[in-house]
Amino acid sequence: MNWEVNNIDTSKETLSLSKQLNVSNTVASLLVSRKIKTFEQAKKFFRPSLKDLHDPYLMKDMDKAVDRVLEAIKNNENILVYGDYDVDGTSSVALVCKFLRSNTNNQIGTYIPDRYDEGYGISFKSIDYASDNDFTLIIALDCGIKAVDKVSYANKKNIDYIICDHHKPGKTIPLAIAVLNPLRKDCNYPFKFLCGCGIGFKLIQALSISQEHWDSNVESYLDLVSVAIGADLVPLVGENRTLCHFGLKVINSSPTTGLKAIIRGINKPEITLSEVSFFIAPRINSAGRIKHGNNAVELLMEESFDNAISFSKEIDEFNLERRGLDKIITAQALKQIVDNKEQNNFSTVVFQEDWHKGVIGIVASRLIEKYYKPTLVFTKSNDVLAASARSVKGFDVYNAIEACKVHLIQFGGHKYAAGLTLKPEDYLAFKKCFEEYVEKNIDKKSLSPVILVDEKIELVEITPKFYRILKQFAPFGPANKQPVFCSENLTDSGYGKTVGEEDKHLKLSLLQKNSTVFKSIGFGLGDKLPLIKNKAEFKAVFNIDENNWNGVKSTQLKVLDIKNND
Repeated sequence: MNWEVNNIDTSKETLSLSKQLNVSNTVASLLVSRKIKTFEQAKKFFRPSLKDLHDPYLMKDMDKAVDRVLEAIKNNENILVYGDYDVDGTSSVALVCKFLRSNTNNQIGTYIPDRYDEGYGISFKSIDYASDNDFTLIIALDCGIKAVDKVSYANKKNIDYIICDHHKPGKTIPLAIAVLNPLRKDCNYPFKFLCGCGIGFKLIQALSISQEHWDSNVESYLDLVSVAIGADLVPLVGENRTLCHFGLKVINSSPTTGLKAIIRGINKPEITLSEVSFFIAPRINSAGRIKHGNNAVELLMEESFDNAISFSKEIDEFNLERRGLDKIITAQALKQIVDNKEQNNFSTVVFQEDWHKGVIGIVASRLIEKYYKPTLVFTKSNDVLAASARSVKGFDVYNAIEACKVHLIQFGGHKYAAGLTLKPEDYLAFKKCFEEYVEKNIDKKSLSPVILVDEKIELVEITPKFYRILKQFAPFGPANKQPVFCSENLTDSGYGKTVGEEDKHLKLSLLQKNSTVFKSIGFGLGDKLPLIKNKAEFKAVFNIDENNWNGVKSTQLKVLDIKNND
């Protein structure tokens, strides 16, 4: 691991902010690095307000979307709420469907495509289903921005579309009634990084504004938005930060019944975005990975707690199965890389036709943990090959895939995560093209994992007040990472040891001259034990966390890496 350590910013604006807020230079420097340089900006950061949310009608086509929904309601049309099978998609469907059902007497249906039979995005099969069941309006969430041919097919069947998507548009925008996407070049909406569920929320917000007699408490739906934000890894700045902040408040006070059933398995006094990302989201995701995304929608829309508990237990089983498959397929993929002598390639591209399509994205992330390079994992899906792509910091895997599109049937996604399909006979040509593109375009520094360290500090700076302020930087995520610190000349108290299965983790008590002892845990750092033995001095990078054991809270350091002192 390479460490990139920032020194504390001591510029005039940092020192001024420190005085205005009555905080240390370290805290002020952390704020400035997040482009927070004035008292008012700091106030908005530390005290988000729902008043900070933008007017939904600033989004291109929002007026058209609202008018079409209201027209459908007035004419008693059937409305189909459609979404992708991942957390963002299923949360979006639950949110919009629950809102519409609570405010209309129309027939509001839901549709999640089958990952294996239909694949990602809008499908022809779903349009036929809508036509056969007299749905004349489809609201597509977290997908549809590239579904030009599907929307055209729906238009011929007299079915209208409202598309709510946050993925990168292609050259042609589908001919839908309304296309809500801040990334459209002709959209002036001030915030560009909403997730699909966030755009679904802006739609119900606009509907609520337009209809005074409708449910005006749209904030009660923000628990679903915060789950989607945590799962989809969108930047936690601006409007996302506000939506997530208040969504977590809903989760901790009056969550949707389905979320309440999932949360029962979390033994913590407060649900943070960490629990959302690593406990709630994987369980919701497992439905679409192992069985069908409908299972997740049913759970998120269920009103009976007893039924929700039953659905939640089923999803727990899906998650266990997903974890087992993940472990098996990762081992097979690692063996394939070694057998093919591809460890030194600039990219990782692997394929086995019987790998479970629902977990190949997770496996791609696992392979990056081992080899740290842009990675694609392929499996066979019906008559084509399907892949999930993941990338490393600083490399746009979407652009790399787009550069090889001559070999593809379709593709879509983001800078760091994407999906694609191709014909089996085009696999080797695509693999060669992708490897050549990566070799030519990647910064070779991007092939080594890097820990970005916010500040170098002394342990004596870690006071109760310091930690209380740090907690207010949450929720943490992309563009607002949990602060990472570095300290040198550390020693262990002498009781450091490895813990966990196969001695994988490192438990230690950190000391520095004049400091108190800080209990610390280093996950996956069991092999670093020799560096801390016999009172040897070392340096470490870490987050500052809180350990809550039997109701007793104490400051704990979560060690990310250890090295010898220079």
